[in-house]
Amino acid sequence: MMRMAGVSHITATATALLPCFYNGTILRRRSLRLRNGACREPKLRLRCVSPSEFDFSPPPIDHDLLDTISVGGGIVSEDGVVESFDNDDEALDAFDNGVVVVDLSHFGRIRVSGDDRVHFLHNQTTANFECLSTGQGCDSVFVTPTARTIDIAHAWIMKNAIMLMVSPTTCQSIIEMLNKYIFFADKVEIKDITKQTCLFALAGPKCNQIMSKLNLGDLIGQPYGKHQHYSFDGMPITVGVGSLISDEGFTMLMSPGGAVSVWKTLLSEGAVPMGSEAWEKLRVLQGRPAPERELSKEFNVLEAGLWNSISLNKGTHEDLGQETIARLITYDGIKQRLCGLELSAQAEPGSTITFDGKKVGKLTSYTRGRNGSSHFGLGYIKKQAASVGTTVTIGEDISGIVAEVPYLSRQHPPTNPTS
Repeated sequence: MMRMAGVSHITATATALLPCFYNGTILRRRSLRLRNGACREPKLRLRCVSPSEFDFSPPPIDHDLLDTISVGGGIVSEDGVVESFDNDDEALDAFDNGVVVVDLSHFGRIRVSGDDRVHFLHNQTTANFECLSTGQGCDSVFVTPTARTIDIAHAWIMKNAIMLMVSPTTCQSIIEMLNKYIFFADKVEIKDITKQTCLFALAGPKCNQIMSKLNLGDLIGQPYGKHQHYSFDGMPITVGVGSLISDEGFTMLMSPGGAVSVWKTLLSEGAVPMGSEAWEKLRVLQGRPAPERELSKEFNVLEAGLWNSISLNKGTHEDLGQETIARLITYDGIKQRLCGLELSAQAEPGSTITFDGKKVGKLTSYTRGRNGSSHFGLGYIKKQAASVGTTVTIGEDISGIVAEVPYLSRQHPPTNPTS
């Protein structure tokens, strides 16, 4: 049985090992001790420190995590993505009834620093960053000037930086876009720290049990995006509420040097490993939009139903896409919406959706259910055919029933958009 022990401030040594997202400021941190069940648990010495300034050169990358996963039966692609553990059905069941852990280290991590970082991101995304405090977090959407969707970013507000977690396919383009909007006088720095960090998601109804065993119970019940810094074997790790795909669960950001021990510890406590292929199935079943599928220049952010990521009272139309969003709401410009679809057979993304013989939408994602016994998709459907329970046709002859999906059902459109 593994335990976490002790509460303290993170040490300067631990902080220096991950300079990309920790800076030399006094932060209230807690000490986290993870160990493999086969190791003897040493006694922790707790002390408060005031970290000094650190070298910002990246630490060496440790590939032991992928080696460990491969030895444990994981299938790893040539570009370092953990694709599968040949247990998709077991992992999906654990998401519903137990707990899964997913290596999302191939997702992008962007560190935004500088004195103007809050105002800058407030203007470049849909969320109200100016109302958030250190230790809080949120989802925000990167959009075009016409409010067309690019990607959902999960943001953590840290003492001296804002951490953004984005999809693997959009990280570089978002960095390029942000750099384009930095003007001469702006005190903003954008840094890609994807290769210098590792990212895990912990999800499922038994997450809280593992968190309690790891002495992380103070995060249980906290708001989505709330995060705290810890120290593990001298290595920094940040744990936040929410698993990217759900408001429940937790996200863990850490140094590559500590990733193997964290991974082994989570497995030893009963977490079932999930690969990226099962995660993609889960994404579709949960209804979370993804770039190049539901998030593209074809669809705006309100059609995607991402209400929880949008602030309607930011107070300025200088924000990218904000004026378009305001007009869409004022003049009821939302003509279609993203829906789940229970399908009668396999369907190809991109297929036309019809209702009463008329085109009403487009299928954007498809996946098989557990054991291949069911079929499910996501698609944009015009409002007159988008009610739950409506039967539509996909392609030539595939039947689809409009269904609710958890991710979108948790979104809360404003009852009074002008307030």
